[in-house]
Amino acid sequence: MLGIVAAVVALAVTSSAQQPSVPAGQTKEDQGTKRKGEHPGTSDNRLFGALPDFLTVENAENVPPLSTKEKFDVTIRSTFDLGQYLFYGGLAGISQAENADPSYGRGVAGYAKRFGLVFADGTTENFLTSAIFASVLHQDPRYYRLGKGSVWYRTGYSVSRIFVTRGDTGHTQFNFSEIGGSALAAGLYNTYHPASDRTVANTMASWWMQIGYDTGFIIVREFWPDVRRKFRKTSK
Repeated sequence: MLGIVAAVVALAVTSSAQQPSVPAGQTKEDQGTKRKGEHPGTSDNRLFGALPDFLTVENAENVPPLSTKEKFDVTIRSTFDLGQYLFYGGLAGISQAENADPSYGRGVAGYAKRFGLVFADGTTENFLTSAIFASVLHQDPRYYRLGKGSVWYRTGYSVSRIFVTRGDTGHTQFNFSEIGGSALAAGLYNTYHPASDRTVANTMASWWMQIGYDTGFIIVREFWPDVRRKFRKTSK
């Protein structure tokens, strides 16, 4: 994941400073907005053309708050999207190649167990942070893309969103949904992970790894439109 983040930021460096915040001819997808009449308050964005990124939006002042139903709907839409299955399949393949959790064995059965584990982990964390905690605490699970400024400034902004979020009222708050939701998810992993993983040290490691992954994912969400535009420009 860190390698992907580094590549995305590196490609964005050469294009970000030259792009206006909303370039002429930019598509709805580039602006992080919804297609007209579909999924109000969210987007239909995809990273790398496949991975769902429905909670990244722009124009914070003009985006309506999400209801509890909408928070669950967009989480379900993201979790059970084909692109998400492909992503989990890739992670399971890496785990299989490294023979992580040797008790799962090799072959198709071992891969299926690893895929199930990755899917369960991702689904648990997604629902806790974006739907359950966000609804109970009345916090906004969306990422508001900055889209302007220097690469370092935008990177700093992206990283800060792990700890800072918006409430449903629009006010800035500590991101209890992310920090608390990922902590509870790490604790719940102990109910189905292999016995060798059910230690306090592993639980803490899982918590911080999840926060690290989410941080990298947010950085990619910030810069992906810049990278996509650069590829489109060089391909012409």
